[in-house]
Amino acid sequence: MAKAPAYKRILLKLSGEALMGDDSYGINREVIERIVAEIGEVVGLGVQVAIVIGGGNIFRGVAPAAAGMDRATADYMGMLATVMNAMALQDAMTRHGLESRVQSALNLEQVAEPFIRGKALRYLEEGKVVIFGAGTGNPFFTTDTAAALRGVEMGANVVIKATKVDGVYTADPKKDATATRYDKLDFNEAIAKDLKVMDATALTLCRDQRLPIIVFNIFKSGALKRVVMGEEEGTLVHCN
Repeated sequence: MAKAPAYKRILLKLSGEALMGDDSYGINREVIERIVAEIGEVVGLGVQVAIVIGGGNIFRGVAPAAAGMDRATADYMGMLATVMNAMALQDAMTRHGLESRVQSALNLEQVAEPFIRGKALRYLEEGKVVIFGAGTGNPFFTTDTAAALRGVEMGANVVIKATKVDGVYTADPKKDATATRYDKLDFNEAIAKDLKVMDATALTLCRDQRLPIIVFNIFKSGALKRVVMGEEEGTLVHCN
């Protein structure tokens, strides 16, 4: 008998930077196709997948012009960038035969549905991937916080944060050769040591709602499936 997935419903947090691969900004076609293939494999296991997408890959291209800009204005620009990424992700999913829906926290009805919790839950139960764009819809909140919020609202079993490294380290492994990776980590320790798992607001929300976080490397082939199957992959942040 085949082993069942460890999680029935997941919230996948994808950074915008993950979509640009080695490019300086924008969306790398090869990278997005590979990420969607990995997501499709998980959907094929019967796992319900919701996604919160960032916008750094697009906003990076206009960041120099945004220097000195009003923070709220810059944040709204970043939210629009996440909707662009959500649309690109949905397009790639369609090519892979995956049904998906984009819901936006900003009112952009010509390109995306408004965020409606009940509809999103129904889509998940129908096996559709739900992609959440525009963060929380409010400035001064990151897409990490949006991922924690949507994870709680969707009743996800876990928030899975896709990064370029294979977990949470004691220090930046690119700058410190002595940095070691945590297999498991308590929320309070992650917050106290400012380990950059997610921002403090997102970590606190997940801790208070007892929603675990797993940080893993999206560029490692098959890693997302291993996380979903409950195998040792990445770093688990949880409540003791």
